[in-house]
Amino acid sequence: MIRKTVKLIHEGRYAAEIPVELIEDETAWSPYLSVEDAQKLDAVRRALRGGDVTEAVKYGRIFELTPVSAK
Repeated sequence: MIRKTVKLIHEGRYAAEIPVELIEDETAWSPYLSVEDAQKLDAVRRALRGGDVTEAVKYGRIFELTPVSAK
C-alpha cells in the first residue's frame, strides 16, 4: 500500500514541505520511502543549505523563517 504524505525539512532559516509517498507493507521496515523520494529530500536539504531556494522550490513549498523575540 502507498500513502501520500508531506515531509517537513528545516535547514537554517528555511523550512520546506515536500510531498512524498510512504510505502507500507508487511516488513519490519514499513513504512519507508522509495529511493527516488529519499533522493528528493536529500536534494532539497542540499539546496537549502546552499541557499538555492530556486532549486528547492522545484520539489515543494519553501518557507523563510523569521525569528520572533519574546517580550
